[in-house]
Amino acid sequence: MQENATEVTAAGIARLAGVGRAAVSNWRRRHADFPKPVGGTESSPAFLLAEVEEWLRRQGKLAEVPLRERVWQQVAGHPDGPAAALTQTGCVLLLVHERPTRWLELAAGSDERLAALLPADLAQLLGRRLGPAPGGGGEGAAGPPAVRPPTGPELLSSVPLLRGAAELAAENGARQTYEFLLDRFVDPRQHTLTPPGLADLMADLADVTGPDEPAPRVVLDPACGTGSLLRAAARTHPGRELHGQDSAPALAELTALRLALHTSGPVRTAAADTLRGDAFPALRADTVLCHPPFNERTWGHEELAYDPRWEYGFPARTESELAWVQHCLARLREGGTAVLLMPPAAASRRSGRRIRADLLRRGALRAVIALPAGTAPPHGLPLHLWVLRRPGRAPAHPEVLMVDTAGAHAPLPAGTGAAARPGPDCAAVREIALAAWQAHDRTGTLQERPGVARAVPAIDLLDDDVDLTPARHLPPQVTAEGPEQLVAVRERLGATLRLTAELAPHPPEPAPAASGGPVPAPVTTVGELVRGGALTLVTGGAAGRRGLPVLTDLDVITGTAPAAPVAQAGSAAPAARPTAAGARSRAPRSTDRAGQGGGQGAGPGSGQGDGQGVDDRDDDTVITRPGDVVLPVSGGDGVARVIDEATAGAVLGRNLVLLRPDPQTLDPWFLAGLLRGTANQRRASSFASTATRLDVRRLRVPRLPLEEQRRHGDRFRALDEFEGALRQVARLGERLVRGSHDSLTESLLPPA
Repeated sequence: MQENATEVTAAGIARLAGVGRAAVSNWRRRHADFPKPVGGTESSPAFLLAEVEEWLRRQGKLAEVPLRERVWQQVAGHPDGPAAALTQTGCVLLLVHERPTRWLELAAGSDERLAALLPADLAQLLGRRLGPAPGGGGEGAAGPPAVRPPTGPELLSSVPLLRGAAELAAENGARQTYEFLLDRFVDPRQHTLTPPGLADLMADLADVTGPDEPAPRVVLDPACGTGSLLRAAARTHPGRELHGQDSAPALAELTALRLALHTSGPVRTAAADTLRGDAFPALRADTVLCHPPFNERTWGHEELAYDPRWEYGFPARTESELAWVQHCLARLREGGTAVLLMPPAAASRRSGRRIRADLLRRGALRAVIALPAGTAPPHGLPLHLWVLRRPGRAPAHPEVLMVDTAGAHAPLPAGTGAAARPGPDCAAVREIALAAWQAHDRTGTLQERPGVARAVPAIDLLDDDVDLTPARHLPPQVTAEGPEQLVAVRERLGATLRLTAELAPHPPEPAPAASGGPVPAPVTTVGELVRGGALTLVTGGAAGRRGLPVLTDLDVITGTAPAAPVAQAGSAAPAARPTAAGARSRAPRSTDRAGQGGGQGAGPGSGQGDGQGVDDRDDDTVITRPGDVVLPVSGGDGVARVIDEATAGAVLGRNLVLLRPDPQTLDPWFLAGLLRGTANQRRASSFASTATRLDVRRLRVPRLPLEEQRRHGDRFRALDEFEGALRQVARLGERLVRGSHDSLTESLLPPA
C-alpha cells in the first residue's frame, strides 16, 4: 500500500460518484473487482482514493472528480487527521491570500523543494498575523504560537492537498475555499454554531455608540467556537483587534486562520477552558460577544469559589450562564458593551435571582431581547440576548430595555398548507431589536410598543423573583379580533364545513356474494419490496441540513408542514425540535437498496437499482421528495403520510421511516393507505415495553397491477383530503371561540 495515501469512506465515494450510499454497498457486493478496504472499521471501511477513482472510471461511473471534492477527500483522508490537514491548508491559503507571488515562486519547484522552503515563510507569516498565544500569566506573558507552523516532513505528505487547495483558491478565492472546507469539517451535531444572521445582530447591538464616541476597537469572544461572532464584528471594521478563546485546541487554530483570512487586524486566539484558565486576564476589551455553552454542571464551581470575577455574586452550580456573564463583564473596559446569547431559564431561575438583582442595581444589565424559537440552536427554545455594559457609575434612575420579538415570523411560501408553522423572520427580528436598542441607548426616548418593547425601571424588576423574561413585563398587545375578522372566520368555517360534508366518504360497498368468496391478491411485505428493489427504506436521524426545515414525527401525526428554514447557508442546522415521542437520543440511520426496475406488480424482484434514489447530499441527511411515504415508528399512532410539493425538501427527522417507491411499480397513495391500516400496523408492532414500536419491514402490501393500485390510491387520497378538512374545521372553530371570548372580555363586542 502506498504510504500516506489518501483514504475515503463509503460516504465519500457516494459524493464522488453522485449516488447514494446504498449504491456503494451494492457495488461492493456485486463487483468482485471493487477496491478492498485498507482501514476503518467493519461498519465504516476506508478505501484508497486513487484505487476508487480508477475503478469508477473503468466502470464509466466517473468522468472527472470535481476539484473541490478531490481537495475535500484529501482533507478527510489525511493520515494525520482532517483537523491537522485543514490547519496546514489554512496556513497555505493565508499565504496565497496575502503573498500570492511568493506562493507561485514556491510552487514552481518540486514537491520536496516546496515542503523544505514553505515552513520558513509560514512561520514568518503566522508570527506577524497571529503572534504568540497569550500565556495567561499577566501583561506581556506569552505562550506557544497560536497556530504552530508545520514542519517540512509534515508538509511533504500534504503537498498534493496544498497544491489542490491553492488551485481551488485561484478559482474561488482563498476565503471561500477555506469556508467551504471548514463548513464540511465542522459537524453541527458536535458543535453548537451561531447562525450568521444572529451573529451580525449581536455585533451590531454591541456597535451602537453615541455620535461622538469612537467605534469599538478591541473585541473578545471567550467561547469563540468557529469564530462566527468575531467574524461578524470584523465585517464592518476589518482592522479591529480580535481575541478568541476555545477549549478545543484544533478549533482555536482553525478559527485563528479563518479570522486572519477575513480581517487585516491583529488576531489572537488561545486554547483553554475560559472559566478555569482565562487566557486574557489583563485584557480590557471594548466589546465582548459570547455564545456560551448552556446548562453546564462542571464549569468549575468548586475551584473558582473565590475568583475575583464574581463581582455580582458567586454563581450556583446550576448557573453556569451567570458565570459567563460575570466573566464577560470582567473583561470589559469601563463603559464597554457585552452581548450574550442566553437560555430563557437564566432570566427566571430562583438560584440566580441575587446575581440578577445586583446586575440591575449597579446598572450593568441594559437590555433583554427575547428571540423567536428557532433563531439558533437549540431550536425549540426562544433564546434571549442580554446586553450588558460595565458600569462606571450607576445611573440615577436605571432602566432596562425589554424587547419581545417572538411574534416576528416569516411569511409562508405560496402554496403552503394552512397547518404550516412559520419560522422566525430574521430581518424583522433584527429591525425590531436594533431600533429599540438604538432609541433606548442613544437618546433614552424609546416610544413604548405594547407587547414588543418597553423601558422598565430597574426598581420594578427587583421583586422576590427578579424575573427578567420580557413577556412578563410588556403590556399585552390588543389581540382580540374585531367583529369584521370574526365574521370572516365564521364564513370560512361555514364554507369549510360544507366542503367537509362534500368530501365525507361513502362507506365501501360490500363485496358481492359469490361461491367461494373473492380471491385474495398475493401479499408481500415492505421488507421483501426493499430487497427486491421496488422501495428504498431510510430511517431519520438527528442530523440537519443547514437552511432546511426538519420534518418531525409530530408533523406527520398532526398533518402540519415542517417549520420554515431557521438559518441561512453556513449557519447551524435545525436541531432538537419537539417530537411526538419526546425522544432525546439520536436514532440510528440505515439505508437499504433502492430500485429503479420496471414491472407491473409490486413484489420482490421487480427492480435492480443501484440505490441512487436517496439524496444524502454531503452527509447522512435525507431530504424528502414528492411521492415519498413517511411513517412514525414510535407511539402506535397508525399514520402514514405522502409527501407533497408543500412539504418536500425537508430533512427527515428522528423516529421516522421514509419509503421511496419506484413510480413504475408502486403508487404512493396506495402504499400509504395500506400501511396505515389498523390490523396491518398491529401485526407489525412490538408491545414488549411501555412504548409501542413499529417494524415497518413487516407491514403487508398486496401485489396488484399498477392501474388497480392507482384506483385504490385515489380513494385513499380522498380520505386524506377529508381528514385535512376536518383539521381545518377544528382550527377555525378554535379561532372563532377564542376570538369571541377575547372580544367579550375586552369589551370589543357588546354582550348579547
